[in-house]
Amino acid sequence: MITITFPDRETEKRALGFLLGRFSGRVLKSGEHLVPEAALEALADQNISFSVKGKATYEQQIAPLRDSAPASI
Repeated sequence: MITITFPDRETEKRALGFLLGRFSGRVLKSGEHLVPEAALEALADQNISFSVKGKATYEQQIAPLRDSAPASI
């Protein structure tokens, strides 16, 4: 998974509309997006601007799983 960002909210909406149903991914609380490498070429083919931050860390990839665990009583 690769961490990317978009230059503005409008571009982000367009990108998410394109990516949904084509690629799996996650949106982090920081506003960064985790997408598979294949999504980068697809976004570029659609002329959607984005910045690559680098490979997603293990912590970034599992954070949503940790956050979604039910609380113990």
